[in-house]
Amino acid sequence: MLICHSSRSALIATAAVGLLVLSGCSSSDSGGGGGDSASPDTLTFASIPQENASGLTEKTKMIVAALEKRLGVKIETQQATSYAAVIEALRAGQVDIAALGPFSYAVAADSGAGVALVGVPADSPDESPSYQSYAITKPDSGIKSLSDMAGKTVCFVDPTSTSGYLFPSAGLLEVGIDPETGVTPVFAGGHDASALSVLNGTCDAGFAYDTMIDEQLPDSGQLEAGALQVIWKSEDIPKSPIVVSTKLPKELQDGIAQVFQQDINRPALVELGLCATEADCQLPEDVEYGYIPAEDSTYDGIRQVCDITKSKSCVV
Repeated sequence: MLICHSSRSALIATAAVGLLVLSGCSSSDSGGGGGDSASPDTLTFASIPQENASGLTEKTKMIVAALEKRLGVKIETQQATSYAAVIEALRAGQVDIAALGPFSYAVAADSGAGVALVGVPADSPDESPSYQSYAITKPDSGIKSLSDMAGKTVCFVDPTSTSGYLFPSAGLLEVGIDPETGVTPVFAGGHDASALSVLNGTCDAGFAYDTMIDEQLPDSGQLEAGALQVIWKSEDIPKSPIVVSTKLPKELQDGIAQVFQQDINRPALVELGLCATEADCQLPEDVEYGYIPAEDSTYDGIRQVCDITKSKSCVV
């Protein structure tokens, strides 16, 4: 569903809708929720919108299996309708573990949503890679650079998407285009939806993260070679982290962090008997090796871009 940009109140309303989707699945409903409460029997793992829900379930299957095996609890997966919905669900105690974007993590952490970092995707045990935002358009659009987007209909992902809004906004501002008034902004809701909206002509141009354009959509047969062209690439962005709600008992928070940092990587998953070989261990596209510890300071660059753009979305 495409959501045209209007105001901060629209963002809050979108979050409220997302909370309805997530309601009824919180740890507090199963006996947990507070820092001193007994550990719940069921934990809710929510993700920001990137692709369809069935794809999310398949790609988090190994993560869920490792958590359930190590912690002895049931994990329920949920895909929220917006980035803000995940943040507000964390704040309300309706989500226990969440996959956030770098921007949505900084917003959650700095607005008191009650989150602690437990891991970040890595290509190897000692390397945490970055990614980029792409500006995309059709080859015959006449748009060759960000400057050419002035006055055009432009697809963004979500107001709190790092590569789908924050860094694109900074790029547009750098060439003198206000991302709110210098273009007609449309929020597509997911990186795949943004790219496909450009492909089908709903938007003249748009933004999505690099792997969506380079691998995911081509591999799924939804994007043919040459159908879209990349006209801009952002600076490097730190990878999207996993967080845990600080409303959970501290011992459980530490246990979840330990599972991500020690067990959710290809060699450990094989050792756990969850996949036969490392190549068989299906993880999300941006998780080549597994997860390693993350530091809050890694996301200070996101905060700096917030200072540059003065985006209203930097506070939820």
